[in-house]
Amino acid sequence: MRLDKYLKVSRLIKRRPVANEACDAGRIQVNGKTAKASLNVKVGDIIEITFGDKVVKVEVLSIEETYKKDEAKELYRVL
Repeated sequence: MRLDKYLKVSRLIKRRPVANEACDAGRIQVNGKTAKASLNVKVGDIIEITFGDKVVKVEVLSIEETYKKDEAKELYRVL
């Protein structure tokens, strides 16, 4: 699954265009490297998102095309 779509489905970022902008700005890293929106995310990847001066680091636990809002937190684990 593409990184921008994963961020939207997992509700880490609410809208896909916002996820694209974050990737283009270099605010998202996967496994320690700056990632593009088109990067394929795999189970076990570590995603680091910078929101201003706050950094969120998560591990990908599952990849699903669609997920209910209440269950979206099961797709990742905060580190």
